[in-house]
Order: sequence, then C-alpha cells, then structure tokens
Amino acid sequence: MSQADKILERLEALVGRVEELVPQRTPSPDWGAQAFRWRTHNGQGRLQAVRHPHRIGLEALQNIDLQKERLVRNTQRFVEGKPANNVLLTGARGTGKSTLIKAAWNAFSARGLKIIEIDKADLPYLTDILTLLEERPERFIIFCDDLSFEEGDISYKALKSALDGSIAKPSDNVLFYATSNRRHLLPQTMRDNLDVSYEEGELRPSDSIEEKTSLSDRFGLWLSFYPFSQDEYLDAARYWVVQWGGQWNDDTERQALLWHRTRGARSGRVAWQFARDFVGE
Repeated sequence: MSQADKILERLEALVGRVEELVPQRTPSPDWGAQAFRWRTHNGQGRLQAVRHPHRIGLEALQNIDLQKERLVRNTQRFVEGKPANNVLLTGARGTGKSTLIKAAWNAFSARGLKIIEIDKADLPYLTDILTLLEERPERFIIFCDDLSFEEGDISYKALKSALDGSIAKPSDNVLFYATSNRRHLLPQTMRDNLDVSYEEGELRPSDSIEEKTSLSDRFGLWLSFYPFSQDEYLDAARYWVVQWGGQWNDDTERQALLWHRTRGARSGRVAWQFARDFVGE
C-alpha cells in the first residue's frame, strides 16, 4: 500500500468517526398520519407514524358508562376548541382505562384529532414534543399508559412542568390523557405520614406528601374504575362472544364463569380474553 493510500484510509476513518459524533438530522413527522409513537435512538427522539392504529368503538366498552360519558364530553370540548382538562384514569386493572382513551380518540379522529403515545421513560422529551406541536393547526392527545413512578424516579418532574408549571403557556392544541392503577402516581411510605406535624390545632402535611400528591392534582379530571361484578363481567363476555359470531347460551355462561375463576379476576379484559378463546375454539 502506497503512502497516499494509507493517508486516504486514515482520512476515511477520521470522517467516519466525525459522522458518528455529529447528530443526525431528525426526519420531519408525517403529519398526515392520525396516530404517532415517540421513539428515541442514540439520544435523538422523533414522532413515528402508526400505520395501523388500534381502533375500537365506544359501544364495545361495557359497564363504564359514566366514565365514558365524561371522557367523551371532555374530548368533544377539546375538539371544538373549548376549554378542556387533562385526564387521569385510575383504578382496577383490565377495566378499560387505556381502551377508553383509544376509543375516545377514534370517535373524533375523523374531525382531525390525533393521538401520540409516549412511554414513561421518554417523559423527559416532553418539552421537545410540545415544541413540535405548538405551531400545528391540529389537536393532539398525548397518551401515557400505566403511569407510575418508583422512589427516586425524577422523570415525573418533566410531566409536572408540562401539565402546569412551566414558564411557557400550556398549548391550546394539546391534552394529556394518562392511565394508572393507583391514584397517587408516586409511592407514599409510612415515613411520609409520620412527618405530618400538628400545629395550633391543625394537621400540616409534610413536604414529601405535598410533593407526591401534586402531580395527580395537575390532572383536572379524575376518572375511577372499579372491578366488575359477576353480572357486569358476563355482560362484557356476552358482548364479545356475539360480536365475533359466537352463540351465547347457558353452557357459554358456565364456561365464562369457569374462565374468570381460573384467572382470579373479573374485568373487561378477562371477558375479552375468554371470548377470543371461546369463539376461536
């Protein structure tokens, strides 16, 4: 190898190293899509269009009529440009919290409503997401499923700031919808309760309790979900069995009851899983 070839090889290697250090240009989102996921790679984030979003009708959600009515009303106000609240859906697992959010979005997607799913681990990127959206004419729901934080996890601070607390004005075209199995998103310990003080006849909560409840307080609307009764579970199972072309009779009901006993729970998710197994069989 000649001296010139050696120099050229070293230059090519040097250029390759420099290219690795220079941040790659993030591609522009496909704003024609109706649903997005936030994805990160090598410290760079982008909105990735979801080509086949999960669409479900509101009628498929059983036994949560009050929660459905309130979320749909809030979403409709938002789509119409009226004041609306960020929403926290909490309670028993499998009762339709995340599905209700997807159904509410689907009900208004034809009117231009878009949805962005973000993982809890990506909450520090919320400022970047809001910057992307603030000049857009569309309206967006930012959806975070199974939201909760462990002791020492500080990523919730980015969410607190985005919800209410940043120097920047909250965007009129963005709402946050989140689900969680617990009302207070940060863990509370016995030590927090012991720190409560008693002053001049008044109980004063410790700073740690104030900090741990302040995140939930930033959601203007709370919707609670509860375990299904046996009749509610059977109603949901019947809906899905019939929806998928099966027949509901006494034997089907007996099998549905046996199914939930083996799962140790009654919920819309368990009813849906039973129907898939029954009709598929």
